[in-house]
Amino acid sequence: MAPSPYEITVGIAILNYAVLSTSWNFVGGFTGYISLGHGAFAGLGAYGTGLLVVEAELPPFVALFVAGALVAVLAVPVGYAALRVRGASFVIVSIALVLVLLLVFQSWASFTGGSRGLVVPRPFPGMLRAEHHRTFYFLFLALLATALLVWWAIDRSRFGMGLKAIREDEDKAQSLGTPTYTYKLVVFVVSAAFTALAGGLYALWFGDLDPVFQFSILSGSYMVLMALLGGVRHLYGPLLGAVAVGYALEYAKVEYGDTPLHLVVAGLLLGVVVTFMPDGVIPAVGALLGRFRDSGGTSIREVTAAELRGRREQSEGTEVRDGERSGRSA
Repeated sequence: MAPSPYEITVGIAILNYAVLSTSWNFVGGFTGYISLGHGAFAGLGAYGTGLLVVEAELPPFVALFVAGALVAVLAVPVGYAALRVRGASFVIVSIALVLVLLLVFQSWASFTGGSRGLVVPRPFPGMLRAEHHRTFYFLFLALLATALLVWWAIDRSRFGMGLKAIREDEDKAQSLGTPTYTYKLVVFVVSAAFTALAGGLYALWFGDLDPVFQFSILSGSYMVLMALLGGVRHLYGPLLGAVAVGYALEYAKVEYGDTPLHLVVAGLLLGVVVTFMPDGVIPAVGALLGRFRDSGGTSIREVTAAELRGRREQSEGTEVRDGERSGRSA
């Protein structure tokens, strides 16, 4: 339905954002840990896939899954160290991971290409550019569907209940017997694997990797913004946020070129979310619709103390009158 290949590339970019934000939401949505360094796993997945294709001469999609598996293995010791801290300390550790990898991949020019970048051969060399974009559109869509399915399955499992308990009160969950550290580490590895697959698929599609772009703190910030905008506790929250933020970023880049205005747009969106929709668009819209929906009753939390006292007095008065009537009839 796209009138030109450009619209398909915008769709691919938004799908890539959706996969990344959904992957981030395995950690952020379930455990409440805010990671600004998830761009490191996307960069590792991209460079891992590219280097396996260029240096090891593996088939492109074999390299993609091998790179995803290697990043998942690497995420075990990284998570083992990072998940021992919480709050702001965890955020700082995640940022440090991105900066360290950026320095490594920039400095190791003989292997990674350094600042010159790394060119990844196209997996379908015989395809025209428009068909190439269309194929990768559906590949990104399939990866997004897989990530959503896994998130949905975890959300309804006992494992997911344990993760939510960690999010609400980690100390209490641990005191009740939940293996909090193991649960966090497992979901961290799952999140890293999906993030790496998204990065690797991007490398096969785009074909030109730059360490400054691949290992950017902005990438992790965009993931957080998209997930928060849609709602981190909802399956489709990151997807909705990716559509809104991704379209806004692409529009700003097209209209204003290489100026940093797209960063201003991202900052404004973050300010709107934090100020007016701290739980995301989906909860905010649900609350708004709830105001206009006739629930047919009132919860106890919506009843004032005076109303409860009046109901109690009315109930006691009814009981007295019923007792007087039964006494007269006797």
